[in-house]
Amino acid sequence: MGPKALRAAAAVEAASLLVLLVNLLTVHAGPVASLGGPVHGSAYLITIVATFSLTAAGPSGAARALSFVPGVGGMLVLRWLRLHPEAVGAPSAGPDGGTGRG
Repeated sequence: MGPKALRAAAAVEAASLLVLLVNLLTVHAGPVASLGGPVHGSAYLITIVATFSLTAAGPSGAARALSFVPGVGGMLVLRWLRLHPEAVGAPSAGPDGGTGRG
């Protein structure tokens, strides 16, 4: 997963949380909660996976920890990565040079 996937998942995560909170504080429509909950949960998990696949282990532990913050974790990760571009790990080639042939 790349930075575009992280940006999309972070946006969906934050927007779906906002929709769920507005729904909770106003009309509390069941269908909105039934659809919004799984959308938000899926975006939250995709944000975590995208962060882990995009960042290198070690120096980007803060970004990985931020990804676990519900609702705004993706936005926090994007901001952290903008301030620390060196934390983005380059895809590593395997022993076969990245051809996948072993």
